[in-house]
Amino acid sequence: MNIAAQIVVGLVAFIHLYILWLEMFAWTTRAPKVFKGYPAEYFPKTVTLAANQGLYNGFLAAGLIWSFFISDPIWSANVAYFFLGCVAVAGLYGAATAQKKILFVQTIPAIVGILFAYFGR
Repeated sequence: MNIAAQIVVGLVAFIHLYILWLEMFAWTTRAPKVFKGYPAEYFPKTVTLAANQGLYNGFLAAGLIWSFFISDPIWSANVAYFFLGCVAVAGLYGAATAQKKILFVQTIPAIVGILFAYFGR
């Protein structure tokens, strides 16, 4: 992958590490400020569900980070494509079912990463 693709992949991984932290460790403190459209009483009742979602976001970040440690450039790109594709699909679903903002936070950066990796070969 070229440097631009690596930067975008790193950014997407960082976003998902932030989401992991938010959903697993700051759901009742910081998340209500991030998800302002939801009632405050929602957060304490959904701690376990949010932590589960956070764990999955951590797996996405781990896969993207893993792509940096694969020495074969073709396989490195393939792993990045797979996890960026997962992020894009999850972002589309989140934008359709939760908040439209997710499209801009998750889906678009993932698609940009795929395009940079593909065209920067």
